[in-house]
Amino acid sequence: MDKILLLPVPREMTVEKSICKIPAKPNFFISGIEEKSDFFSDYIRKITKKYTGNFWEQSYASNSFLSITCDPSCAIQPQGYKLTISKNSVKIESSDAAGAYYGLCTLKQILMQKNKNLPVLQIYDYPDFKHRGVMIDISRSKVPKMETLYNLVDLLSSWKINQFQLYTEHTFAYKGHEVVWKDKSPMTAEEIKKLDEFCKERFVELVPNQNSFGHFQRWLQHPQYRHLAEDPDNPWTLCPTDPGSIELLDDLYNQLLPNFSSKYFNVGCDETKIEKRSAFAIKEKGEGRVYLEFLLKIYQLTQKYGRTMQFWGDIIQQHPELIPELPKDVIVLEWGYEENHPFEPRCKKIEETGIPFYVCPGTSSWNSIAGRTENCLANLINAAESGLKTGAMGFLNTDWGDNGHWQYLPISYIGFGFGAGVSWCLRTNFDMPVEKTIGLFAFEDKSHNSGHFVYEIGSVAISTGIYTSNASPLFISLREDLERPIFTERMRTTGIIKAQKQIEKAASYIPKIRIESKEKNLIKEEFKNCARLLEHACKRGLLMLEKYKTGKGFSEKTLKSLVKNAEGIIHQHKKLWLKRNKPGGLEEGVELLEKFTLNSYKKYLE
Repeated sequence: MDKILLLPVPREMTVEKSICKIPAKPNFFISGIEEKSDFFSDYIRKITKKYTGNFWEQSYASNSFLSITCDPSCAIQPQGYKLTISKNSVKIESSDAAGAYYGLCTLKQILMQKNKNLPVLQIYDYPDFKHRGVMIDISRSKVPKMETLYNLVDLLSSWKINQFQLYTEHTFAYKGHEVVWKDKSPMTAEEIKKLDEFCKERFVELVPNQNSFGHFQRWLQHPQYRHLAEDPDNPWTLCPTDPGSIELLDDLYNQLLPNFSSKYFNVGCDETKIEKRSAFAIKEKGEGRVYLEFLLKIYQLTQKYGRTMQFWGDIIQQHPELIPELPKDVIVLEWGYEENHPFEPRCKKIEETGIPFYVCPGTSSWNSIAGRTENCLANLINAAESGLKTGAMGFLNTDWGDNGHWQYLPISYIGFGFGAGVSWCLRTNFDMPVEKTIGLFAFEDKSHNSGHFVYEIGSVAISTGIYTSNASPLFISLREDLERPIFTERMRTTGIIKAQKQIEKAASYIPKIRIESKEKNLIKEEFKNCARLLEHACKRGLLMLEKYKTGKGFSEKTLKSLVKNAEGIIHQHKKLWLKRNKPGGLEEGVELLEKFTLNSYKKYLE
């Protein structure tokens, strides 16, 4: 038998040389999960029809070819399962419905590769982390269409992810606050309710998310809310000493939370700036105390609505003496996005207090165009290792959209998939064959070339020979002033030429991609435009370096060529954006792209 790829790689698996014979008329039996019987039946019929070509009939006999048995009294760990494929039957055993579903997801991946020739094997599996989540940014320009969210949840749940969050600043349709979300295509209450039901069916908890302290500029920039800003001249943070701030949050929570069935609520509260209106209170109590007092007021609100509060831990980590004063039922979200982020020592500070916490790494896709492969994988491993050592209750993999959200969704799949693996079982997943695994299970590409593309295009970030934090070098270069290439000069011409060769290597996989999903054409076009934008950044960088070295003016011919190239990229970018996302935010994202490409060249051609 050829090697079996699985995502996540199971904790224990023994494969024999024998083959399981699927009968001409296979049937299946389900026991102990009556409340989910319809979902399981539909799911089994769907995957077996697709991968074996047969219609598998539901039976009420326990000796059916496929039997799924859920027994709370069995010794299998929560969310775990035992999958046994013998010569004549397939059995999935679990102690809860989630485990049964995860066993079925593993069976699906085997059917996907082996069709009617199943290997005889035994798998015993359960997760390292109880909570394994993904958070996507829907506030930095892109608000996904419902179809996009449904497809993503389907994909993530098949990799045994069981929490999902939509990072929100202003993109929920709050009544009475229309000025904040007008023309932004926000999520509506009805859409959230439908998504919540869709998630629950697939054992995914949709956790509400509303940043409630810092990152509030989308509200405070409007005159109606400016009076609540800590600094009206730099409206970023709610004023923690203004009673109106809590009154506003109470209104928002009252509208948002009833649409979610989850008991958790991520209130954000990261990267706050309190130094102006609260200056007197800070002088009297200290900045950390002022932050904590407002955080505790938010906590009281979450208690009012019957939720367990999650919040980003960066500010409280700056005041470790205050960590023991946190309520014992909050959840600290320890985030960090570089491969060397000090997860372990920071987590230990929280662990010592007995307060629960998650580790929160990221996909490294934002501020990059094409991702940062090496940093992404190392960051995810670091978080999982540190979380396991210090007793983290959860692992939340984040995917942001800073500065225009220029990266396409499939660029993040490598981070989503690898994160799903190491959060399920670090020991068996840290050295998974990433390119093949992501190619097969993220893209349904048995050639694996889509996996090779996303891995290699993300490696462009290090091909320039310099390291940058929270961004790729070409992304930074693309945003520089043509006349002052301070950062680009560090890359040198040789570094940019190496990047061009790496882009060419990655792009060479695109024609060989054999994606079987209905998104195949869309994904290929996203890959092509991603490579084109990176190549454009290289050409722009070479233009700046030539000017810097020679002191001569820009070549009119080169500028015109860059204008034409940028026009084609931006035109395609708009089309691709609208395939997966709502129109709100498109203008904002494209405006930034035009600013650093078209507009920067045209002023020299006028």
